[in-house]
Amino acid sequence: MTADDRPTATPARSELEVQLRFGDTDVLGHVNNAAYASYAELGRIDLMKRVSWDQGGPILARLAIDFVAQVRLGSRVVVTSRVARIGRSSITLDQELLADGAVAARIASVVVWFDYEAQRTVPVPDAVRAALLGTAAQAGA
Repeated sequence: MTADDRPTATPARSELEVQLRFGDTDVLGHVNNAAYASYAELGRIDLMKRVSWDQGGPILARLAIDFVAQVRLGSRVVVTSRVARIGRSSITLDQELLADGAVAARIASVVVWFDYEAQRTVPVPDAVRAALLGTAAQAGA
């Protein structure tokens, strides 16, 4: 098999519908900006559940949110998450919060692989890296 014959790897991604809660809103029915961080976390968890982590695990190191549009109670909200980059011990994710199909926020987050017992960062395990990069099925090829 030549390099041209190999299937192209597709980095992990997920789409998660989020149920809005009345407590996430202000008196005008707008979703509070702090709730966006919680929705992003749900998206990250959904994506990371696709791989197992038995030695340490991901811990949030950075979160940046660009607010694009208001979200109102009753909107259908979906969080999309995709792997943008994997470093030695970090994983960068690009996320979007969609409200009724339109982008309401763009979110960049960085998680680092962390050994909770030793209280330090560690390299992303090879199996997790392969799963997140979409190369797990090709690892033995």
